[in-house]
Amino acid sequence: MSFLGSLLGIIGFAIGIPVGVSLGFLIFRLTDSTDVKVTVFQVRSLGQFKSFDKDSLIEILPELPLWVKHPDYERVDWLNDVISDMWPYLDKAICGMINSMSESIFSEYIGMYCIRSIDFESLTFGNLPPIIQGIKVHELNEDSLVFDLAAKWAGNPNIVLVLNVLYLPIKVQLIDMQITAAVRLTLKPFVPTFPCFSNIAVSFLEKPDVDFGLKVMGGDLMAIPGLYHFVQNIIKKYVASLYLWPQCLEIPVLDASIGAANKPEGILHVKVIRANELLKMDLIGSSDPYVKLKLSGGRIIPSKKTSVKPKNLNPVWNEEFKLTVNDHMSQVLELHVFDWEKVGLHDKLGMQVIPLMVLKPHEKKELTVGLVKNLDSSDIRNRKPRGSITVELTFVPFVEENMGPNGPIDFYMRKETVSKRLGRSFVNRPGLLLVTVIGAKSVEGKHHSNPFALVVFKGDKRKTKLLKKTRDPSWNEEFQFVLDEAPLEEVIHIEIISKRKHTLGFGSAKEALGHVDINLVDVVYNNRINEKYHLINSRNGMIHVDIKWNAT
Repeated sequence: MSFLGSLLGIIGFAIGIPVGVSLGFLIFRLTDSTDVKVTVFQVRSLGQFKSFDKDSLIEILPELPLWVKHPDYERVDWLNDVISDMWPYLDKAICGMINSMSESIFSEYIGMYCIRSIDFESLTFGNLPPIIQGIKVHELNEDSLVFDLAAKWAGNPNIVLVLNVLYLPIKVQLIDMQITAAVRLTLKPFVPTFPCFSNIAVSFLEKPDVDFGLKVMGGDLMAIPGLYHFVQNIIKKYVASLYLWPQCLEIPVLDASIGAANKPEGILHVKVIRANELLKMDLIGSSDPYVKLKLSGGRIIPSKKTSVKPKNLNPVWNEEFKLTVNDHMSQVLELHVFDWEKVGLHDKLGMQVIPLMVLKPHEKKELTVGLVKNLDSSDIRNRKPRGSITVELTFVPFVEENMGPNGPIDFYMRKETVSKRLGRSFVNRPGLLLVTVIGAKSVEGKHHSNPFALVVFKGDKRKTKLLKKTRDPSWNEEFQFVLDEAPLEEVIHIEIISKRKHTLGFGSAKEALGHVDINLVDVVYNNRINEKYHLINSRNGMIHVDIKWNAT
């Protein structure tokens, strides 16, 4: 299910892009679309409904746009015209983005389950654009714009994924997709650089309705009795667990080189202590609970998980985690308690959110909060007792210190000497190491140039997206490492690698294009470096990186 979830997450991310992008291109609306004709139901007054009989009224009510049924939603014919005109180009751009994003995800499954290769044979969302039925703009504040969209899309996509299992190609085709969703978009924060906001946060206000056809080896998989509703429920649960408000998908608009995105403010230390009186989900009258925790509205970083406590309704964990905080006045800590299952989806025992604004810097605070089904106060399922969870929270902000006036530091200076020069209290502080791989120049392989960057730090490996057929890749991707002390004796290894599939579609070929090893003592001393380095084992290759150390 992790592979299917990753694929559905990519497609869901891509579908949301046209809405945000189209707002920026309003000024380019010149002509009406000739390919797609959108029929708009127009009503001059609600009094016209009196002329309909009861049966006719029931038939047309589900098709009415929200601006008719709800006066606080506005009609947006102009936006639908923009999307319709731009759709052929948006379709190509979105599909290109999916191709580049899926490359690294697919590579993780090569060799697993006898999979030799995964690739798209066909990837297009068709010629029918989504329709925005209404828009509601919320009251502005000083640093963000929030508005809700009601959207429908009855598309004709042709997405064919080919999995080569052993020597047998298995084709999976997605067709006839229909989506109805209520989406909340938040443009934040406002910055003095076009398009005047640095991120788009996308959330679903309710579980979306998704309908589609799925063919495997030419056969209609959805025709299997019971499978259709099973897949529908899985998709709704998966999407809701990731992007149902207040959870969101954060889409960066301005790249890291501009520096307009939210800068990290500090580190949240979370100690998951225990839970009490959890729900019984297993047949034997118990549960196997674990806790998943993450910060809403942050960067796209995997959530943290506790260990699983088998057959325990009052588990004690006492496990500690560190999370990077970008805006402690607006972010919330999300706590989700699940019942672990060996097969299938894990059942949700309950959840709760804790606003970080209730925390004072450096103050340790223990909180016990009741678990609920969801954050909808009107949902009657929230009346059922689900137990409680106890956590200990401490927000430690970063400090701005420049140690430069103490004189130069030799890269080969002993740690004890460096500690004296910097101050032992500064060296022993935990902090956040931010590594941004901006791009590279003149990287050329003997056989192909499809480069991606591999960042290795203390055994932890992170990869940028793969860019095809380029010698001058631009990634602008940031990686974060939370450390217990300053990395005075650590070295970060960054390698440029080119990857290409074999002609016959089996496996892939990799080629090293050069690497660099960077001593981090200079980063700690100066707080930040932004440099271009010549790549070792490369004729003319160079790499541009930005590395910053934020101490708490």
